[in-house]
Amino acid sequence: MTWDPGTQKRRSDRDINSYLQNERGFIKEKEARLLLYEFLRQNTTFTTDLMCGIKLFPFQHMAVKAMFETDYFLGVWSRGMSKSFTTGIYALLDAILNQGVEIGILSKSFRQAKMIFKKIEDISHKPEAALLQQCITKVSKHNDQWTMEIGNSRIHALPLGDGEKLRGFRFQRIIIDEFLLMPERIYNEVIMPFLAVVENPTQRDDLYKAETEFIKQGNMKESERYSWPNNKLIMLSSASYKFEYMYKVYEKFESLITGREKEKSDAHRVIMHFSYDCAPMQLYDQNLMDQAKSTMSQSQFDREFGAVFTDDSSGYFKTSRMAECTVVDGDNPCVEVGGDSSDEYILAFDPSWAETESSDDFAIQVFKLNNKAKHGTLVHSYALSGSRLKDHINYFCYLITHFNISCIVGDYNGGVQFMNALIESSVFKRLKKKIEIIDGMDFNRSEIYHEDLKSFKDKFHGDFIPCYLKSPTSSWIRNANELLQANFDHKKIWFAARAVSDNYQKQRNKKIPISTLKFLPPSIASEKESAAAKMIDFVEHQGDMVSLTKVECSLIQITTSAQGTQSFDLPLNLRRQSGRDKARKDSYSALLLGNWMIKIYYDMREFKNEPVENTFAPMFIS
Repeated sequence: MTWDPGTQKRRSDRDINSYLQNERGFIKEKEARLLLYEFLRQNTTFTTDLMCGIKLFPFQHMAVKAMFETDYFLGVWSRGMSKSFTTGIYALLDAILNQGVEIGILSKSFRQAKMIFKKIEDISHKPEAALLQQCITKVSKHNDQWTMEIGNSRIHALPLGDGEKLRGFRFQRIIIDEFLLMPERIYNEVIMPFLAVVENPTQRDDLYKAETEFIKQGNMKESERYSWPNNKLIMLSSASYKFEYMYKVYEKFESLITGREKEKSDAHRVIMHFSYDCAPMQLYDQNLMDQAKSTMSQSQFDREFGAVFTDDSSGYFKTSRMAECTVVDGDNPCVEVGGDSSDEYILAFDPSWAETESSDDFAIQVFKLNNKAKHGTLVHSYALSGSRLKDHINYFCYLITHFNISCIVGDYNGGVQFMNALIESSVFKRLKKKIEIIDGMDFNRSEIYHEDLKSFKDKFHGDFIPCYLKSPTSSWIRNANELLQANFDHKKIWFAARAVSDNYQKQRNKKIPISTLKFLPPSIASEKESAAAKMIDFVEHQGDMVSLTKVECSLIQITTSAQGTQSFDLPLNLRRQSGRDKARKDSYSALLLGNWMIKIYYDMREFKNEPVENTFAPMFIS
């Protein structure tokens, strides 16, 4: 589809290579410079080698060429196909060859946008990139903006969530990495308006008037008017589900290219679809590919490596259902790094004591309660492996200090030891908080459920936070999973929106001990970041963690043993995984506990312990 223009009018430039082959004699310096520019512009592979000392693969050459020649580029590529690297090459060449251009790099997180920026820096630091180094005049890195100046051109990496800051720029090129995670509202209300703002409007008007006069005088034809270049939007991503917004954009592009949908625009679009088997053999480690095939579900492998849009997940919890229970980005509730004092929250946790990155996650979920609708929204999530107990304790204390926690629920297995360690820790003793572990209730036997609610209600005195540790029996696991599925169906449990625009600024401005919090594994975390930069990562990270919870839920499958016992777990091939990047289900487990406790909490609040009135006086009849 890359080179099929469909019904679109293909812009034609002269073939500079054929022209130069036929050119003879002396060329004046000014003309030679223009011809050199034209040559470098059309021969991107040669230019990349000349400027950067990098030899492009054919598919990378096609991509960079397409980015230059079209207005809207949509790349649906397999994971590991050098999306960030190839995009970085284009940004460099465009900044050099189109002086004065403003290029904005956006992604799901500022951290990801900075990764593309770092790719550009890494390329410029190569010994073979001496010419490129001479082109870069300035590099500046601030907490919320990285900028590289190349002559009069500038490349910016910015946080996606800060919609107001984005509106302050006038980009001619916008590069979006991981487009499937782009909030629909940001795309329509912030990104698309960029493309409608033309560069140099006064110059355009002056030239149009001059050309009109030439045409009246017969010195010029209407077809010879100068064609100003349009602004560009470049989007790259792996494939998504068909019910997600990215697929709508894909279908829109396809229909405009093929002519099924008419649009009054001269914009030129291209779709470049690359699965893993389109890549050169040198690009992929075959062992890693074999591992991916054996450890991923077929649907997941098709999306991540096959670049195939799929209908839905195949697990017990449907991704489409969870998408319907996700707050639209820009609305409330959004993810929170500090709670509102007027609201109530429930905290659920699934502990892990191992300190290796290949272990299970220590998972915590915080739910914001809606007392009117009697449901909860996941607004904060923590999942970390390879960390020390004191790091988990420190994070736990931060949560109970900055969120109005009404109740805590945890997995009994490991939860007792963790809560004891927490309460005895020096960091907790400095807090003006009290936690009491409560027991003697089951909540899973209908015949005594009301008695359990009465006992539970008696524990809410306001002097401490009650903590209930649940021992997961097979019957409870079944009931809890069925409850979660039912709540997805009836929209009784929600996932918070990403923090964007005003919500993003509100969360960034929260006063929390960000410098002391560990929320990323050592392989990703940067110790050199300032508190302000770390806060940006933290706010954006919460959106990623909510997405992770949904991914873990989508992997859960139900199996039934010969004895009729139901099991809810990862597929067998995923359970066999090991290593830092193995599939996990700890965030799902914490979600399961939290959803269950939300029901109990509201049942408890509505429970009325009324004394029984005797309306009948017994009598002896002789």
